[in-house]
Amino acid sequence: MGGLFAKLTSGLRQSWLKRTLLVVFTVIILADCLFSTIVYNYYYSTVRTGLEAKAKTATDFFANYVTKSFADYYDSAYKYAETFKERDRIELQFINTDGSIMVSSSTITSGTKPNTPDVAAAFGSKQISSWVGKRTGTGEHVMAASAPMLYVNGEVIGVMRYVTSLRQVDRHVLTSILAIVAAGFFVLLLVLVLNVVFFRSVIIPVSEITKVSKRIADGSYGVQISNKYQDEIGEMVDSINEMSLKIAQSEKIQTEFISSISHELRTPLTAITGWGETLIYNEDLDSESRRGIAIMLKEARRLTKMVEELLEFTRMEDGRFTLNIEMVDIVAELEDAIFTFRELLQRDELEFHYESDIDEEVVIPGDPNRLKQVFLNLFDNAVKYGREGKRIEVSCALVGGYVRISIRDFGPGVPKDEIDNIKMKFYKGSNSKERGSGIGLAVCEEIVKYHGGSIDLINADGGGLLVTVYLPASDDVAV
Repeated sequence: MGGLFAKLTSGLRQSWLKRTLLVVFTVIILADCLFSTIVYNYYYSTVRTGLEAKAKTATDFFANYVTKSFADYYDSAYKYAETFKERDRIELQFINTDGSIMVSSSTITSGTKPNTPDVAAAFGSKQISSWVGKRTGTGEHVMAASAPMLYVNGEVIGVMRYVTSLRQVDRHVLTSILAIVAAGFFVLLLVLVLNVVFFRSVIIPVSEITKVSKRIADGSYGVQISNKYQDEIGEMVDSINEMSLKIAQSEKIQTEFISSISHELRTPLTAITGWGETLIYNEDLDSESRRGIAIMLKEARRLTKMVEELLEFTRMEDGRFTLNIEMVDIVAELEDAIFTFRELLQRDELEFHYESDIDEEVVIPGDPNRLKQVFLNLFDNAVKYGREGKRIEVSCALVGGYVRISIRDFGPGVPKDEIDNIKMKFYKGSNSKERGSGIGLAVCEEIVKYHGGSIDLINADGGGLLVTVYLPASDDVAV
């Protein structure tokens, strides 16, 4: 159970356990306090009632039959104390008007003055009064009940006082309170065990289902959860498994459809491009026709690029994507991509700044063609979406065993609630007016992941989008 309990220390489980135990613990404490008070009052009130009843019975007897004179009162008190049958557990005292014990069933206290509130109250109010405290000298915990003894004229001529030790009572009270506390601890332990059983039967299966659901959300379509349950959790598992299969089937159909359409489009596009390039060099064409063919070629090439991206994407989806890994000078590949793209940058009148903190050759394992494809695609996005800013910044540095390549534009950036979605396939931002398939960035991320790296996107301070590519460097990097 120790290993299981260690698992119940985070998230919903920890919150549930804390709240449940806190509520139960609070209820148990309140219940223990209530029952302890009841037990305490019961035992003490029982003893008090008994002592006061004895005192009243005795004083009534003395008032009716004995106290004809003070001398008669003294003789009767002496005889009564001598014949007192409960002297082994109760001490009988007769106290005179100056507060001294005149007669006692215990010779130890004879002649002393109790000086306790019950005696003073009996003299003052002429009513029976009780007191709980410690006996002077011994420190013993005792209870006393004092009843006034009235003369025929109503004058108080003494006090009859019963005193008993509370040692046994306190022991019974303590035993009862300990039993109540033990019962509370047992209830708390029972609740803890029931919570552990609940976690095993509900929370832990839900946690496992959540993990698999996250895998499905991350793209592991078709993955199944082992269904070991016969209750509502089992129904939920069946629903998730069915959903996962349907999503996988839908993804497969979508991928096959994209692949089929892309192949079908590539053939006529190749023909259009080929004939367009042939016609545009025809010297008999007038300027208007030549311009029309140029537009046709531009759009055909754009469509061809989209078709190639779609084909690339389908290869990644069905596992046919491969890399030709070799040792690559990553800085040189980046600068080649910049050189290739400069014409487009100049045509759009964009200011371009490149800065590298790497002075020597940095060799990493990678596919140069795929890496160049990533750089060109990111440059193309920076131009398309940051055209309004008229500026592109690219930097390269070696950070913690990774080559960091940053590409920043000064466009409008991406809305905060969409920044986590723009790497998703077919996703296009709500403020994007550019045409495209929406999978270019997804393809780039997959290529970088195949290289063991990552792509981060954030809105840069001062506006624009900052795209950072991290690629792991080889062990023999020269810096």
